[in-house]
Amino acid sequence: MKLRLSSFVPVEIVRMAFDSLRAHKLRSALTVLGIVIGVMVVIVIASMLTGVRQSLVQVIEEYGTNNIYAFHLSTGFQAGPRDAAERQRKPLTYEDGEAIARLAPAVETVAGDLFVSWLDSTITYKGTTYHRGGVEGVTANYAAATNVSVREGRFITETDDTNRRNVMVVGVNVVDALFPGQEGNVVGAEVKLGGRPFEIIGVLEKRKNALFGENDEDNAIYIPFRTAHEVSPGSEYVMLVIQAKSGQLRTALDQVEEILRRRRGVKFDQPNNFDLGTADKIVQQFDSITAMIGLIAIAISGVGLLVGGIGVMNIMLVSVTERTQEIGVRKAIGARRRDIVRQFLYEAMTLTAMGGVIGVVLAVLVSKVIEFLLPNLPAAIPLWAVIAGLAVSIFIGLVFGVWPARKASRLDPIECLRYE
Repeated sequence: MKLRLSSFVPVEIVRMAFDSLRAHKLRSALTVLGIVIGVMVVIVIASMLTGVRQSLVQVIEEYGTNNIYAFHLSTGFQAGPRDAAERQRKPLTYEDGEAIARLAPAVETVAGDLFVSWLDSTITYKGTTYHRGGVEGVTANYAAATNVSVREGRFITETDDTNRRNVMVVGVNVVDALFPGQEGNVVGAEVKLGGRPFEIIGVLEKRKNALFGENDEDNAIYIPFRTAHEVSPGSEYVMLVIQAKSGQLRTALDQVEEILRRRRGVKFDQPNNFDLGTADKIVQQFDSITAMIGLIAIAISGVGLLVGGIGVMNIMLVSVTERTQEIGVRKAIGARRRDIVRQFLYEAMTLTAMGGVIGVVLAVLVSKVIEFLLPNLPAAIPLWAVIAGLAVSIFIGLVFGVWPARKASRLDPIECLRYE
C-alpha cells in the first residue's frame, strides 16, 4: 500500500515543520528577526497608547462625565497652532454663565473659572517660595461642578466671593513645598501671593487618577472669582464649567450652544466662535491623534515584517534546494503537488508564527520594563494587538511561502532523485 503525504494530519505536518526549524536554529532565528521586531513595535506602542487612553478616561470620569466645558478657544487635544481668527475671539464672561443657568432648563449648575494672568504668581511663606502654582479665580459652586474634594478646611463660599476676600484653597504640592512636615497646621496660615496677603482656608484632596502621575489640581491655587478680577483686572479668559442634569447632556449641549450663539451674535450661517467640550469629545480628539501615531507605528513595523517575509521566502527557497531528494522520495511514494505545497506552507507559517510569539513575549517584557522604570507612564497591552500581531505574522508566512511551496511542488520526481 502506498503511503500518501495527504494521510498526514495538519498536526503531523506542523511537527515536521518544527523538526526542520530545530535542525537550523540559528538560521531560523535570524530569518524571523524582522517579524519579531515588527510585532513587538506594534504591540508596545499599542500598549502605551491604550494605557494613556485608560488614564485619560479615568481622569475625565473623576471630574464628571456630565459636564460641558465652554471656552472661547478650542480646548482638548489640538494639532498645530491656532489660526488668526480664533486668536481674535472675544472671551466668555461671567454674565454668559448666568444667562445659561437662567435660560437652559437642562442645566443643573454653571461654575466660573477665571485664569489669572499675573506676571508673578509666586506664593511666599516665611521666606519659602513656590513658583509652580496655577492661580485661578473660581465661583463657590466650582467644587460641586468638578467633584473637587477638600482634605483640610473648606472650599470658597458665596460670602468669600461676594466680599472679595483674600482667601485661597491650595493643592497638595503647594502644601508640601511651603509647609514640609506640617500637615494639619496649614489652614489659617497667611501667605503672600503677588505681594498681597492671603489666608489659606482649605487644602485640596489629591485626585485618585492622574495623567502621567500629575494633576493640575496638585499645583492649584484657587481664589474667589471676584477677588481674582479685583487683583488682576487684566485677566479675562473665563471657562464655564456647565453641569447638565442627569441624562440630559445632549439636550443641555444644544441649549448652551443656542444661548451662546445668540449672546455672541453668531449668524445662522456662521460657525461657532467658541468651543464646547465634553468627556466624549475629548476622548474622540485623543483617539484621532493616537490613530495617526498608530499608522506611523504600523508603517515602521511594516518594514520589519516585509524584511522578515523576504527572509522567510529566501530561507524556504534554500530549504527546497536542500531537500530536493526528500521531495523526490515523497513524490515517488505518492505525494501530490498540493501535499508538497501544504507541507512547505505550513513550515513557512510555523516559522513566522514562532516569530510572532517571540515578538509578543518581548513586547510584554518591554512594556513591563517601561512601566517599572516610568511608573507614571501607563501601559496596558490590549488583547486585539496580541491577536493582530500573531495573525499578521502567520499571514506573512502564508504570503511569502507560496512561491517556494509552488516551486517545490513542480519539481520533477526523477530529477529530484538524481539530484546530488
